[in-house]
Order: sequence, then C-alpha cells, then structure tokens
Amino acid sequence: EEEIIRLYPTDQIKSPVHLSIGQESISVGVCSALTTQDKVFGTYRGHALYLAKGGGLKPMLGELYGKTSGCSRGKSGSMHLIDLSVGVMGTSAIVASTIPQAVGYAWALKVRRDSAVVVVFFGEGAMDEGVFHESINFAALKSLPILFVCENNSYAIYSHISERMANPNILEHAAAYGVRAQRIDDGSTQEIYDKTKRVLEAIREGCGPQFLEIMTCRYRGHVGPEDDREWNYRPVSELDAWIAKDEVKRLALKIDDKTRQTVETEVDAEIAAAIQFAESSPFPKADEVFDHVFS
Repeated sequence: EEEIIRLYPTDQIKSPVHLSIGQESISVGVCSALTTQDKVFGTYRGHALYLAKGGGLKPMLGELYGKTSGCSRGKSGSMHLIDLSVGVMGTSAIVASTIPQAVGYAWALKVRRDSAVVVVFFGEGAMDEGVFHESINFAALKSLPILFVCENNSYAIYSHISERMANPNILEHAAAYGVRAQRIDDGSTQEIYDKTKRVLEAIREGCGPQFLEIMTCRYRGHVGPEDDREWNYRPVSELDAWIAKDEVKRLALKIDDKTRQTVETEVDAEIAAAIQFAESSPFPKADEVFDHVFS
C-alpha cells in the first residue's frame, strides 16, 4: 500500500482506494487461523483481507490498474476484490452489504453439513445499518457457523462512534442477540490469532455464531492515499499513539536483522513484479463492457 500511495498521483491506478494501513493485524491474525475451505467476506477497505486470506497480488494490482489481468478483469477496482480459489468471496463498496451475504453462505454450509466457517469483516459504522441487526439475529436464531469481526477504527468516514450511537458499547449490541462477544484492544496480531483460533473451535463444535470487536486505527484518510491530519476530525495524539505501536514494526523487532532483511527484500521484489505485471497487461476491449453484468 505504500507503493499504491507512491503510484496513485500518476493516475495509472484507475480505482479509488481505501487503504488498510494501520489495520493489517486484524486480517493477518484472523486469516492465519482459518483453513483454505473457510470463507471470508469483506469491506471496501479490503486489501489486507484479500492478501491475508491468500488472494493473488498480481490479480489485485491488475484490478487496481483496470486491466484484464485483474481479479475482476479490471471492471470492479479496489473496492471489489475476489478470489474464490482461496475463499475470498468478495468485498463491497456498499456498507454492510456483505453481512447478509455471509450469513446466507453460513446458512447454506449448515444445510449442507459442511465443516467450513464463514468470517465476515465490517467496520463499526456498518452496525448503524438495520441489515446488521437482521443478519446477526438470524445467525443466532439458526446457530450458524459464522464469525462476525468488527474492525472498530471509531470513525465512519469522519464521524466518531460517540456521535452516531446512543450506546457505543458494541459488545452489548452483539450480546443482545445472544451472541458471545469479545474485544481485543491493542491490535496485537498474536492475541487476534489466539482468540480467533479459540472462537473458531467453538463454532466448529456447534456453538453458533461468535463476535470479535477488534480496536484499530486507519493511518490514512477515509478514501485516497493522503495523510488526513489536516481535516482535524480526530486528535493527532490519537493517531500518533497507534502509529507508535504499529504492529509491523512491533513484529519486526521479534526477528533478527538478517531474517527481516531477507523477508523485506523478497516482499519488495514480489511487489515490483506485480506492478510490472499490471502495467504491462492490456485494458479490456470496449465490446466486453456488458459481459458479466447481471442487473
């Protein structure tokens, strides 16, 4: 995403971007506990989720560039990433829209007696929508194999949760439907992984839906690559406090310098190759504009 920030002003990336920088530990921690058969549904801030679940980097960059090599042939852009081969069922620009889709998929899994689990990621702003409440109620009623993951960065665009919810205690919202809910406060990847693993075991044992609220912080603006401190909608100290305990830096300190440098060199090379792949791929032809359109 740092490369996306660098490239965005060139206008080669044809899609608006909602960056996951600062929120990566949620996707990494949760997806590390999943199997290939498990399915995930996400939001428009879905780069981290797509990659953490195993989505291809080259198809992702191709999609951002609007090329035929993209995971949706360049038609959907950053906000609509999909890789069915690894269980990324899709992300969406419409707030809360993937929540009922995920619940429906979990209902199908239960009917089929499939052992897979569905995980749906959403921001706390999605809980302002009525469909969240309808969906979690149905999931609880039918004891479905689904994990609700609320990525709580406290802001829906620029509105703080305290300005939108009469009761901003998110765990109580989930518990009201009889769904067991837990909070993770500091964004620790290890804690996210450990708690996800435990709740997945409970779901697979037939205990019904579970809910994780994971506190986090987006480092960039709601949309686009800019540093949005200038808008003054949140205290700078709040943002600085999260950056100071950034999980990428914190995890990097746990491995020796040589190993870290090796990893970083390999990742840099993979990113450069994906960018080259996207830039050299062709744009879709005009005559396929109506292909794959269903409504």
